[in-house]
Amino acid sequence: TMSSRESGDERRVAGGGFATRERFVGEAGWQGVGENMALDSGVFGPIQITRSNDQATADGLDDGDIVALVDEKDDSMGYMVVNEKYTIDKAHECQQVFKTTDDEHPGVKMVMAQGDVNLAGPVKVFSQGDFPEKYAGIYMTPTETRAMFEQRGWKSVAAFQTRNPMHRAHEELCRMAMERLDADGVVIHMLLGRLKKGDIPAPVRDACIRTMVEHYFPKNTVMVTGYGFDMLYAGPREAVLHALFRQNMGATHLIVGRDHAGVGDYYGAFDA
Repeated sequence: TMSSRESGDERRVAGGGFATRERFVGEAGWQGVGENMALDSGVFGPIQITRSNDQATADGLDDGDIVALVDEKDDSMGYMVVNEKYTIDKAHECQQVFKTTDDEHPGVKMVMAQGDVNLAGPVKVFSQGDFPEKYAGIYMTPTETRAMFEQRGWKSVAAFQTRNPMHRAHEELCRMAMERLDADGVVIHMLLGRLKKGDIPAPVRDACIRTMVEHYFPKNTVMVTGYGFDMLYAGPREAVLHALFRQNMGATHLIVGRDHAGVGDYYGAFDA
């Protein structure tokens, strides 16, 4: 059974969010991402994409074994061919990614709750879980968003990531991006996965954002969508991970603000 975070990683694999990385990483990849933000192949990767298991279960697996990937609701989402097993220093991973080992940090809690052994190998996904149904009209894969941009004739697209309703400054950021970049449109990309306690639920956030778009933006210039990924609260590493997601979904620029991304000294947009 996968954790919520691992299920989110699998959904990103399935829809093209991680581009060609259709596997959970091995020990060399885990080490490379932590130290250099790159897989052992040299491909950029700011945060480890891993699949954990308890020691007893892992001991019963051999190279080449095929294991079912099941989410927390016991729904089968796909399978993985096991070609490596390895243990990790969880505290070391937390220090590298989150810059803390404080167990009150939500990202640290996720890592420390993982099983003791990571399994690596190629993944085949045949289900996105309940996200397409639960968030019908909001949840989209990168393949779907690229098709939507093409259908609308958008060549230059600025992406805005949010896990909260948008306030006045966010609205202005989107307007500035469209004007300064001469962008065809803005895609507001909501995080639909698990958040920390106190964050605004996705349906409320969606209603707020759509009301803003309807009343304060020119028609057909903004697209609202979302993806099934848990917020990790990993600061700059997560900011560039989100940039990677938006690049793979077809965006040409990412709007970034210091208040939510944790990087940069200004509000602006950069080329994806």
